Amino acid sequence: MQKLFFIFFILFLHFFFCPVFAQSIKDSGTVSTKKIKDTAVKQFSPRTATIRSAILPGWGQAYNKKYWKIPVIYAALGTTTYLFFYNLNTYKDLKQAYIYKSDSNPANDSLINPAYKNLNANSLRLYRNEYRKNVDYSVLFFLLFWGLNVVDATVDAHLKAFDVSDNLSLRINPGHSRMANTNGISFVFDIHSKANKVFK
Repeated sequence: MQKLFFIFFILFLHFFFCPVFAQSIKDSGTVSTKKIKDTAVKQFSPRTATIRSAILPGWGQAYNKKYWKIPVIYAALGTTTYLFFYNLNTYKDLKQAYIYKSDSNPANDSLINPAYKNLNANSLRLYRNEYRKNVDYSVLFFLLFWGLNVVDATVDAHLKAFDVSDNLSLRINPGHSRMANTNGISFVFDIHSKANKVFK
Protein backbone atom coordinates (compact mmCIF):
# COMPACT_ATOMS: atom_id res chain seq x y z
CA MET A 1 0.00 0.00 0.00
CA GLN A 2 2.86 2.38 0.86
CA LYS A 3 4.54 1.64 -2.49
CA LEU A 4 1.30 2.56 -4.27
CA PHE A 5 1.16 5.87 -2.40
CA PHE A 6 4.80 6.60 -3.23
CA ILE A 7 4.38 5.84 -6.95
CA PHE A 8 1.21 7.93 -7.14
CA PHE A 9 2.92 10.79 -5.32
CA ILE A 10 5.86 10.79 -7.76
CA LEU A 11 3.50 10.80 -10.76
CA PHE A 12 1.53 13.66 -9.24
CA LEU A 13 4.67 15.73 -8.75
CA HIS A 14 5.79 14.94 -12.30
CA PHE A 15 2.58 16.29 -13.82
CA PHE A 16 2.57 19.43 -11.71
CA PHE A 17 6.13 20.55 -11.87
CA CYS A 18 7.27 19.55 -15.37
CA PRO A 19 7.19 22.32 -17.92
CA VAL A 20 4.53 21.28 -20.36
CA PHE A 21 3.40 24.49 -21.94
CA ALA A 22 5.40 27.63 -22.70
CA GLN A 23 3.91 31.08 -22.63
CA SER A 24 4.39 33.60 -25.36
CA ILE A 25 3.24 37.13 -25.87
CA LYS A 26 2.72 38.49 -29.35
CA ASP A 27 2.15 42.21 -29.25
CA SER A 28 2.42 44.74 -31.98
CA GLY A 29 3.21 48.32 -31.12
CA THR A 30 4.49 49.70 -27.84
CA VAL A 31 2.97 48.63 -24.55
CA SER A 32 3.64 50.70 -21.46
CA THR A 33 5.37 49.09 -18.49
CA LYS A 34 2.70 50.25 -16.07
CA LYS A 35 -0.08 48.75 -18.19
CA ILE A 36 1.66 45.36 -18.42
CA LYS A 37 2.27 45.30 -14.68
CA ASP A 38 -1.31 46.29 -13.83
CA THR A 39 -2.74 43.72 -16.26
CA ALA A 40 -0.57 40.90 -14.88
CA VAL A 41 -1.53 41.76 -11.30
CA LYS A 42 -5.24 42.11 -12.09
CA GLN A 43 -5.57 38.97 -14.18
CA PHE A 44 -3.36 36.60 -12.18
CA SER A 45 -3.14 37.54 -8.53
CA PRO A 46 -1.25 34.89 -6.52
CA ARG A 47 -3.38 35.68 -3.46
CA THR A 48 -6.61 35.04 -5.35
CA ALA A 49 -5.24 31.81 -6.84
CA THR A 50 -4.16 30.61 -3.38
CA ILE A 51 -7.51 31.35 -1.75
CA ARG A 52 -9.46 29.74 -4.56
CA SER A 53 -7.37 26.57 -4.53
CA ALA A 54 -7.63 26.34 -0.76
CA ILE A 55 -11.43 26.58 -0.94
CA LEU A 56 -11.97 24.25 -3.90
CA PRO A 57 -9.20 22.15 -5.46
CA GLY A 58 -8.64 23.07 -9.09
CA TRP A 59 -10.31 26.47 -8.83
CA GLY A 60 -6.93 28.21 -8.65
CA GLN A 61 -5.73 26.28 -11.72
CA ALA A 62 -8.87 27.32 -13.60
CA TYR A 63 -8.19 30.91 -12.52
CA ASN A 64 -4.65 30.58 -13.94
CA LYS A 65 -6.08 29.02 -17.13
CA LYS A 66 -4.23 25.73 -16.56
CA TYR A 67 -7.31 23.59 -17.16
CA TRP A 68 -5.33 20.42 -17.95
CA LYS A 69 -4.22 20.22 -14.29
CA ILE A 70 -7.75 19.96 -12.89
CA PRO A 71 -8.30 16.27 -13.80
CA VAL A 72 -4.87 15.44 -12.33
CA ILE A 73 -5.83 17.13 -9.05
CA TYR A 74 -9.14 15.30 -8.83
CA ALA A 75 -7.52 11.98 -9.76
CA ALA A 76 -5.05 12.42 -6.89
CA LEU A 77 -7.67 13.49 -4.36
CA GLY A 78 -10.19 10.92 -5.58
CA THR A 79 -7.69 8.07 -5.32
CA THR A 80 -6.71 9.01 -1.78
CA THR A 81 -10.38 9.38 -0.82
CA TYR A 82 -11.16 5.93 -2.23
CA LEU A 83 -8.17 4.43 -0.40
CA PHE A 84 -9.26 6.12 2.82
CA PHE A 85 -12.74 4.56 2.75
CA TYR A 86 -11.42 1.18 1.59
CA ASN A 87 -8.87 1.08 4.41
CA LEU A 88 -11.38 2.37 6.97
CA ASN A 89 -14.00 -0.27 6.10
CA THR A 90 -11.40 -3.05 6.10
CA TYR A 91 -10.06 -1.80 9.43
CA LYS A 92 -13.56 -1.89 10.95
CA ASP A 93 -14.16 -5.43 9.66
CA LEU A 94 -10.83 -6.64 11.02
CA LYS A 95 -11.39 -4.92 14.35
CA GLN A 96 -14.78 -6.58 14.76
CA ALA A 97 -13.39 -9.94 13.62
CA TYR A 98 -10.59 -9.66 16.19
CA ILE A 99 -13.10 -8.90 18.95
CA TYR A 100 -15.20 -11.94 18.01
CA LYS A 101 -12.16 -14.20 17.61
CA SER A 102 -10.53 -13.25 20.90
CA ASP A 103 -13.64 -13.60 23.10
CA SER A 104 -14.40 -16.92 24.73
CA ASN A 105 -17.74 -17.41 22.97
CA PRO A 106 -17.36 -19.71 19.91
CA ALA A 107 -20.88 -18.78 18.74
CA ASN A 108 -19.55 -15.34 17.76
CA ASP A 109 -17.19 -16.88 15.20
CA SER A 110 -20.11 -17.22 12.81
CA LEU A 111 -20.48 -13.41 12.84
CA ILE A 112 -16.97 -12.92 11.43
CA ASN A 113 -16.66 -11.80 7.80
CA PRO A 114 -16.05 -14.97 5.69
CA ALA A 115 -12.86 -13.45 4.28
CA TYR A 116 -11.29 -13.43 7.76
CA LYS A 117 -12.70 -16.63 9.30
CA ASN A 118 -9.55 -18.69 8.67
CA LEU A 119 -7.24 -16.17 10.38
CA ASN A 120 -6.27 -16.56 14.01
CA ALA A 121 -6.56 -13.73 16.58
CA ASN A 122 -2.91 -12.72 16.30
CA SER A 123 -3.10 -12.40 12.48
CA LEU A 124 -6.31 -10.40 12.74
CA ARG A 125 -4.64 -8.03 15.21
CA LEU A 126 -1.63 -7.51 12.90
CA TYR A 127 -3.84 -6.86 9.85
CA ARG A 128 -6.05 -4.54 11.87
CA ASN A 129 -3.04 -2.46 12.95
CA GLU A 130 -1.71 -2.37 9.38
CA TYR A 131 -4.99 -1.09 7.96
CA ARG A 132 -5.22 1.47 10.78
CA LYS A 133 -1.84 2.84 9.62
CA ASN A 134 -3.08 2.87 6.02
CA VAL A 135 -6.08 4.98 7.07
CA ASP A 136 -3.67 7.53 8.54
CA TYR A 137 -1.47 7.45 5.42
CA SER A 138 -4.41 8.04 3.11
CA VAL A 139 -5.51 11.09 5.15
CA LEU A 140 -1.93 12.38 5.14
CA PHE A 141 -1.62 12.00 1.36
CA PHE A 142 -5.01 13.62 0.81
CA LEU A 143 -3.90 16.68 2.77
CA LEU A 144 -0.53 16.67 1.02
CA PHE A 145 -2.14 16.63 -2.44
CA TRP A 146 -4.54 19.39 -1.42
CA GLY A 147 -1.57 21.44 -0.22
CA LEU A 148 0.34 20.80 -3.47
CA ASN A 149 -2.73 21.97 -5.37
CA VAL A 150 -2.61 25.29 -3.44
CA VAL A 151 1.17 25.66 -3.90
CA ASP A 152 0.90 24.93 -7.62
CA ALA A 153 -1.81 27.56 -8.14
CA THR A 154 0.20 30.14 -6.20
CA VAL A 155 3.44 29.48 -8.08
CA ASP A 156 1.63 29.50 -11.44
CA ALA A 157 0.07 32.88 -10.67
CA HIS A 158 3.46 34.28 -9.63
CA LEU A 159 5.11 33.00 -12.81
CA LYS A 160 2.49 34.59 -15.07
CA ALA A 161 4.36 37.88 -14.74
CA PHE A 162 7.66 36.44 -15.98
CA ASP A 163 8.85 36.21 -19.56
CA VAL A 164 9.54 32.55 -20.37
CA SER A 165 9.88 33.01 -24.11
CA ASP A 166 12.93 31.91 -26.08
CA ASN A 167 14.19 35.50 -26.20
CA LEU A 168 16.32 35.38 -23.06
CA SER A 169 19.33 37.30 -24.23
CA LEU A 170 23.01 37.31 -23.31
CA ARG A 171 24.95 40.55 -23.60
CA ILE A 172 28.70 40.97 -23.50
CA ASN A 173 29.62 44.33 -21.95
CA PRO A 174 33.12 45.72 -21.84
CA GLY A 175 33.79 47.63 -18.66
CA HIS A 176 36.20 49.13 -16.19
CA SER A 177 36.41 48.02 -12.55
CA ARG A 178 37.29 50.93 -10.27
CA MET A 179 37.88 48.61 -7.34
CA ALA A 180 40.44 46.44 -9.15
CA ASN A 181 41.51 49.27 -11.46
CA THR A 182 41.35 46.93 -14.48
CA ASN A 183 39.41 46.63 -17.69
CA GLY A 184 37.38 43.54 -18.44
CA ILE A 185 34.37 41.94 -20.06
CA SER A 186 31.14 41.03 -18.31
CA PHE A 187 28.52 38.57 -19.44
CA VAL A 188 24.99 39.75 -18.64
CA PHE A 189 22.00 37.42 -18.84
CA ASP A 190 18.85 39.43 -19.43
CA ILE A 191 16.26 37.50 -17.42
CA HIS A 192 13.46 39.90 -16.70
CA SER A 193 9.85 40.23 -15.74
CA LYS A 194 7.21 41.00 -18.33
CA ALA A 195 6.21 43.87 -16.09
CA ASN A 196 9.65 45.48 -16.45
CA LYS A 197 9.95 45.05 -20.22
CA VAL A 198 8.61 47.35 -22.91
CA PHE A 199 7.62 45.31 -25.95
CA LYS A 200 8.19 46.73 -29.37
